[in-house]
Amino acid sequence: MKYVLFYELAADGLAKVAEQLPGHQRRMATFHAAGTLLMAGPYGAPPVGALAIFTTREAAEEFVKEDPFVVHGVVSTYTIQDWAEALAS
Repeated sequence: MKYVLFYELAADGLAKVAEQLPGHQRRMATFHAAGTLLMAGPYGAPPVGALAIFTTREAAEEFVKEDPFVVHGVVSTYTIQDWAEALAS
């Protein structure tokens, strides 16, 4: 089982991305180095949100607690969904 974190971009979120991106990237790097964040990235063109795949629900929940994108309103809402991986390499 994996856990997918979905972010929805706030109406004024794109204007805030540049300022909050370095802290967000540091947080992603920390969780990735720990092995709990497998992959992440925006979706839509232009972006309307982002998703990240975690190895545990606890890691996903811990990530959002202090993610600058959440803390500073880049995203309007987020959800964490269980994901039953059907095909793995």
